Amino acid sequence: MNTGGRPRSEEARLAVLHAVDDLLLEVGYSAMTMKSIADRAKVSRATVYRWWSTKAEVLFEASTLDSAKELAVGASGDPRADLVAYLDALAAFLARSPAGIAYRVLLTEAQSDAAVAELVRSRDVLGDTARLVLERALPGAVDDQVVASFIGPVFFWVASGRGGLDSRELVEAFLRSVR
Repeated sequence: MNTGGRPRSEEARLAVLHAVDDLLLEVGYSAMTMKSIADRAKVSRATVYRWWSTKAEVLFEASTLDSAKELAVGASGDPRADLVAYLDALAAFLARSPAGIAYRVLLTEAQSDAAVAELVRSRDVLGDTARLVLERALPGAVDDQVVASFIGPVFFWVASGRGGLDSRELVEAFLRSVR
């Protein structure tokens, strides 16, 4: 993301972030352009380019901001229930949320675009949110492998179009595997 130039107008920034989500759902990633994002947001292309270099950067920022809100699971006092709540939120995020759909699109694009791959690697959107819940449930035992073991099955389940995800069963199997 570019950091030089004039300060951002928060109103214009939010308009661009909403526009990219809308366009993704309406026309898809490949048909979306920086011009179409600017037009939808009712800002100039120069305004969009002042803050972001590519449509992937705009989409990644929008997805990252929304994911932090959508995947936040407060401490209920029952770590097992918190893990289940997180997996339910993750499944909903990946399957139905515009931000989750954006994240999946970026992961797909990252398979053939090195710049998008680097962007996705720059911030572990899912891992960061999962780690917060896992550290409450398994203090001192959370590393990248544990995080991947926790979220991987849900990601696979959603990405492969399977229905009937049972978060409670997944949490029980996960806890058995880490003990």
